[in-house]
Amino acid sequence: MAKSQIWFGLASLVALLVVSAVADDVVVLTDDSFEKEVGKDRGALVEFYAPWCGHCKKLAPEYEKLGASFKKAKSILIAKVDCDEHKSVCTKYGVSGYPTIQWFPKGSLEPQKYEGARNAEALAEYVNKEGGTNVKLAAAPQNVVVLTPDNFDEIVLDQNKDVLVEFYAPWCGHCKSLAPVYEKVATVFKQEEGVVIANLDADAHKSLGEKYGVSGFPTLKFFPKTTKLVKIMRG
Repeated sequence: MAKSQIWFGLASLVALLVVSAVADDVVVLTDDSFEKEVGKDRGALVEFYAPWCGHCKKLAPEYEKLGASFKKAKSILIAKVDCDEHKSVCTKYGVSGYPTIQWFPKGSLEPQKYEGARNAEALAEYVNKEGGTNVKLAAAPQNVVVLTPDNFDEIVLDQNKDVLVEFYAPWCGHCKSLAPVYEKVATVFKQEEGVVIANLDADAHKSLGEKYGVSGFPTLKFFPKTTKLVKIMRG
């Protein structure tokens, strides 16, 4: 397999990550757009966060799941603000720590702080109560192929397929942040017979992680068809 094909796979992934970020189900607000979206004809749940914040990264997949679930609810807005980039609006609403989650009732710019659990289930229950809705959480997508020691070689070393593998640990914050984006990449490639997007719990299956030189999480490795040379994307 030529190196150009390996790099084509990597370039495709980068492009998809950008598209995924744009296609986020959580509405991204700024200093300029905040009051154009919030306080209007729908209730709004807003997460004020910082990109470097560990608790924010841990919340990210749960909040994304919430956004996906309420995406079609016209009376509800699920949104977020990067307080590193948009300090003015965060200061205006008294944000002093991250993440801060606030509920803005329909037609109001007077928020109430959310103090509940930081998971999709608790957040959905809160939004339904405050917004007078009855939205169910969307079922978790499952387009990423789950690897184990029993199926790893059969899937990953298949010379007819290009395989991208994420080696992760369930407790890893960065892995949790990557999860919804990685799932979107898998969804895009679902119809491509020659491409597999997969992951392996390298904490539960340490020997496989060690075999492929995994020393941190998440680690993404590309296994191109035919030669199956490993290209480290991120260690």
